Amino acid sequence: MSRICQIDIDDSGLPTPTPEIEQERKVAVFDLLEDNSFMLLARDGQAAPPGPFAMRLAIRDRRLVIAVCDEAGLSLGEVLLSLGPFRQVVKDYYQICGSYFEAVKRLPPSQIEAIDMARRGIHNEGARILQERLEGKADMDIDTARRLFTLICVLHFGG
Repeated sequence: MSRICQIDIDDSGLPTPTPEIEQERKVAVFDLLEDNSFMLLARDGQAAPPGPFAMRLAIRDRRLVIAVCDEAGLSLGEVLLSLGPFRQVVKDYYQICGSYFEAVKRLPPSQIEAIDMARRGIHNEGARILQERLEGKADMDIDTARRLFTLICVLHFGG
């Protein structure tokens, strides 16, 4: 499987993220570039591009835009996804993250762990939705989908 070698987030026009959201974004980008597997699938009778891929995420006209280029910057196309299927899971994710950030400040480790388990479950649900929405267009492992879902949440924060 190929990989993502560069990721850009077009957050122009979005509100300034909170320090916690900015930290989530930095960690997701770092982890994504360190280890991912992503492959565009063959379409319209053409062979699948080999990668590695440069990716740009944006929200345009209330849709998630995933623009994919080859390493040299040649456009390989865009995938447009409705944000509707993500709305509830993003909302749930932000609520549980807020609880987690507050818990870290004042609760014992056992309670923090319980909240973190719930957060991971919601995160996995968002990753699964992303994989389903990209079915037939792109293939990725669950860890890559989780990291991309985090970045979608960062964009959705302002969208």
